[in-house]
Amino acid sequence: MTVAFVPDNVVEEHDWGRLVWMVSGPLGNSTTMTVGRCYIQPGQQNPRHLHPNCDEVLHVLHGTIEHSVGDDRVRMTAGDTISIPSGAIHNAHNIGADEAVFVIAFLLRRRPRFVPE
Repeated sequence: MTVAFVPDNVVEEHDWGRLVWMVSGPLGNSTTMTVGRCYIQPGQQNPRHLHPNCDEVLHVLHGTIEHSVGDDRVRMTAGDTISIPSGAIHNAHNIGADEAVFVIAFLLRRRPRFVPE
């Protein structure tokens, strides 16, 4: 058993919000997965991108986002989950008044390669 304690998380600050990595091979607490939380400020969005080497699962904890996958868009709120196929161009746009928070997970021990659109 391995526990991911908050002081061990790795935080990446961005102009649109932040990523907090909790579980991964480089963190030393998983040999098969990467799990993190994404925070997006109201009116902001992360860049459209793809992961050519794995699927991504996103689960909304708080707020309201419009998530795009290819040309499709879906409104998501707390409790909603989406599975994004490998190679699909996607991003999340916070369309609510509060900070959007969601969990992201990949079945790779190292964060999957991020390829901007």
